[in-house]
Amino acid sequence: MTIKLTNAPMTQKEIDSYVNQIKANNPDKIIKTVEITVDGDYVDVKFEYESVKFERIRRITGYLVGTLDRFNDAKYAEVTDRLKHNLIN
Repeated sequence: MTIKLTNAPMTQKEIDSYVNQIKANNPDKIIKTVEITVDGDYVDVKFEYESVKFERIRRITGYLVGTLDRFNDAKYAEVTDRLKHNLIN
């Protein structure tokens, strides 16, 4: 995690307090950067999360799958032969 301070020195305890608050509000995310800017009595905290790998999962022929690489020839033919319906409003 990268921490950037602007306009004022802070103690490590103060920095940890801001970071812990971000973690508490978003426990399932990994923090990439934190930027703390002090302007008089106001403190602006900006943060960015690490990107999360996302795999597309589709329901194909009754199975939830991400890719078709594990389908045998018959199941793959079922996928390629299926009729796609277009919705008309």
